[in-house]
Amino acid sequence: MPPYLLDANFFIEAHRKSYPLDVFPSFWEKIKTMADAGLICSIDKVKNELFKNEDALKTWCEQNLPDDFFKESATSLSEYAQVVNWAYAKLDHPYSQSALDIFMNADEADAFLVAFAKKHALVVVTNEVSAPDSKRNVKLPDACLPFGVRSLTPVQLFRELRTTI
Repeated sequence: MPPYLLDANFFIEAHRKSYPLDVFPSFWEKIKTMADAGLICSIDKVKNELFKNEDALKTWCEQNLPDDFFKESATSLSEYAQVVNWAYAKLDHPYSQSALDIFMNADEADAFLVAFAKKHALVVVTNEVSAPDSKRNVKLPDACLPFGVRSLTPVQLFRELRTTI
């Protein structure tokens, strides 16, 4: 079974909205167990997003995720170029320039998540939902589709792994 590649919003939304660390420790223990087993991973760009705030989430990640959890995204630069070319071809059909600027920003994780998943045959896990007609945002599920990359929501991930929290 291939590992699953987690978007930053997997952690951020869980921490801030659905599964706060102090209320749902079983959720976070499950994430730690899955990470230790090599079922889930992420990339350095996601780490940068998670670690920009000095908060409990950053501390939890530092203390609970394996040292090799965040993979080097630069290993997928040729795939990243393909993702950027795809996105650029979508200018105004449907995406606006500002949506593409954000998606293609080399400091942002989304395009690199698609590229890394494509290169390593991983499944992207995100809270984003498809919005193919959106002009304002390039959603991960829509960017994954043309590259044959599967995307799941966190709930779908747990169901696919047949696990509970």
